Amino acid sequence: MKYPLFFLILNSLCPKATNAQVTTNIIWTEKTTMNPRDVIYYNATKKLGWSDFKGVPGPAGPVAAITSSGFGYRASMNSTNGKGNIEVFIYCYFSKTNSWVKPGSKTAYILTHEQHHFDASYLAAKLFFDKVKASRLSFANADALLAKLYRECCNYMNQIQNEYDGETMNGQLKDKQVKWNAFFDDKLLNGSTNDLVGKIIY
Repeated sequence: MKYPLFFLILNSLCPKATNAQVTTNIIWTEKTTMNPRDVIYYNATKKLGWSDFKGVPGPAGPVAAITSSGFGYRASMNSTNGKGNIEVFIYCYFSKTNSWVKPGSKTAYILTHEQHHFDASYLAAKLFFDKVKASRLSFANADALLAKLYRECCNYMNQIQNEYDGETMNGQLKDKQVKWNAFFDDKLLNGSTNDLVGKIIY
């Protein structure tokens, strides 16, 4: 199970440069203000382990474990010699202290289920990257447009997360889990965090 969201946007606006040529840099990052002892940034080649789940287990019930993950961004804008620059940094994270597993539930099967919640957050982050890359950002529209695209991708993530837990009954239905395992494997083959770097000049 699931996931909170977090994002931070920082702006340094230069109103006089609104008509200047603008370069947009989109960068996958692991440099944020989040506690480095608590956070794991998504890496397609490194999977979660039960030792990463540091939180206190929740009350009695059918849920065996919780994965707390999400994605965010920060953006900056500046102008030099009439040339504008927008940088958008995107990250996807897992919170150790907000993720937990109940005693007796540390199986490979359940860990795969939880890993895919983290994968879902990454797919939303990658969708956000793609949407930003396809957009025409300017100093005038960057704040509103980035916030709009972020909300769209959060909705996408929430939809996947809810459908995933709903169809598998939090991983209890093994035939449905196999189906979702194939879904995530297919989606992740279409790109890794190494692909998340871009530069666009308008």
